[in-house]
Amino acid sequence: MPKTYKTPHRSMTVKTRLSKEEYASFEEVATLCGVSEAAYIRKAITGALLKPTIVITSVNDELLKKLDDLIAQYGKIGGNLNQIARYLNEFDVPYNDLEKEVQDAAVDLAMLKYEVLEKVAAAIGDVQTHKL
Repeated sequence: MPKTYKTPHRSMTVKTRLSKEEYASFEEVATLCGVSEAAYIRKAITGALLKPTIVITSVNDELLKKLDDLIAQYGKIGGNLNQIARYLNEFDVPYNDLEKEVQDAAVDLAMLKYEVLEKVAAAIGDVQTHKL
């Protein structure tokens, strides 16, 4: 049984040659419009309105790298605080006030990291934030 397609049967082929620059431009515009190259040509021939979708954002790779580094530093500081707290717990050092301060600092650091990620998510979107 032959396959049936919902698209109209097309038997004619259009061929053209483009320079690398022309093809790159054509490919970019079709991608920005969110259609295939063939669909872009068909819409251009019929005079359909083609609106490219351009997203303007202040987020760039450099900013994401800096945020990633900041989060890594938070992790290192948290690790150091945990080592100090473990030392105070293991050796029964008579510094109960210091132990409480270290634990509070670790909690504050975790809260700060969470707040930074929350603000980044609000600014650039959860998808990019999840990659950090």
